[in-house]
Amino acid sequence: MTATELGQALRRWRDRVSPDSAGLPAGGHRRAAGLRREELALLAGISVDYVTRLEQGRASNPSGQVVEALSRALRLSGDERRYLYGLAELVSPGPDVVPGYLTPSVQRLLDRLVDTPVGVSDAAMTLLVVNPMYAALMGDPSGLRGFELNGVWRNFTGRPTRVRHTPEEHRAFEVGMVAELRSTAARYPADRQLHRMIAELRTRSERFAELWDEGVVGRLEASRKSIEHPQVGLLTLDCDLLRVEGNDLHILVYSAEPGTEAAEKLALISVLGTQSLAGER
Repeated sequence: MTATELGQALRRWRDRVSPDSAGLPAGGHRRAAGLRREELALLAGISVDYVTRLEQGRASNPSGQVVEALSRALRLSGDERRYLYGLAELVSPGPDVVPGYLTPSVQRLLDRLVDTPVGVSDAAMTLLVVNPMYAALMGDPSGLRGFELNGVWRNFTGRPTRVRHTPEEHRAFEVGMVAELRSTAARYPADRQLHRMIAELRTRSERFAELWDEGVVGRLEASRKSIEHPQVGLLTLDCDLLRVEGNDLHILVYSAEPGTEAAEKLALISVLGTQSLAGER
């Protein structure tokens, strides 16, 4: 299969995705109803130049990470995703690798919860996609790359976070994350990327290595979370973790009880958006 076929497929799929369905503003004069190259690049977290080179046949071997990101941004079906992997001369991830495919039903759920902060991660707690409300609440993750997108990595390598834990809550959170990750690693023993991340975490974080060696196994449980927002201050929200068992995805949903101060602050965050939060993660 040729690079030209890859480029044509990307262009065809890009043309059929409307900006509003992808959560983007549709204003201004548009020659076509679909996504612009810069919009696809934004959604996939890659450069516009790289999208252009792929479509024009000047780049022909995108990595699996890029293919997966393009698949999500273009909202491909399972068959289309496998076809895109083939065009890129890659093997679509099998059942022994942590799945990162967003089913159409999960994508529809994300589309409908526009006023609720929602993030979707894979079974290894690597963030796959968030809606604008999640980015406004927790910080825009679009500049994160590689292991930085993984919640366990960020927690044990000291990345900044807006979540505020008591010492007891933080210890329980760490144990839950390591237990969840160990269970995931056991389910996907052939996922080299996952096991490389675990090995690197063991060398970077004494605390992670200690908990890993203790052999904790289990699940990360949902809880209430206190979040320090730079403009509205501290708010405590319910944090529900929904599991999509068939695809091993985690959907994280933040909400506030109606009529509370937290609900008012959440509504204010939806107005503020991420306009003044550039550069935060």
